[in-house]
Amino acid sequence: MAGDDDTTDPLALANQLCFSVYSAAHAFTRLYRELLDSLGLTYTQYLVLLALWQEDGLSVKRLGEELDLDSGTLTPLLRRLERAGYVQRRRGSLDERCVLVHLTEQARTIRPDIDRARKMVFDATGLSLAEVKDLQRNLESVRAGLDTAAAAAGVRSRRRLTESSERA
Repeated sequence: MAGDDDTTDPLALANQLCFSVYSAAHAFTRLYRELLDSLGLTYTQYLVLLALWQEDGLSVKRLGEELDLDSGTLTPLLRRLERAGYVQRRRGSLDERCVLVHLTEQARTIRPDIDRARKMVFDATGLSLAEVKDLQRNLESVRAGLDTAAAAAGVRSRRRLTESSERA
């Protein structure tokens, strides 16, 4: 109820780590949207460019793994980046089933603009570099624990479904 002491209510929204992460992610996305709009980029496209600046010529599969995106999300995103002139997709020479994604010269020329946007976001956090690194390590640990729990829950869920269908 409104007026109750939210610090003792485990279900109070203010006490939910998931909501804090969720709302912080939205705040990041809103700021990046404002900063990247002039370049015609979305936040997710920005992440693709970051991954490719780190290692150009990634396969679509590897890019999806790096960004935790499925092919249904990644393929149209890459298509839009290609139309905008930022990437080129090419079939692998050794395996034509493998599609490699390469940066274009146009993508290389916007790197300073992207770095300015990144710096503005970093400054907006009010955190020091050491604090950011600590937060990243903590969030990676949280994500790993959640991934493990989700996998275990999925196994339990599939087991319950199997047991239910066997009883039917």
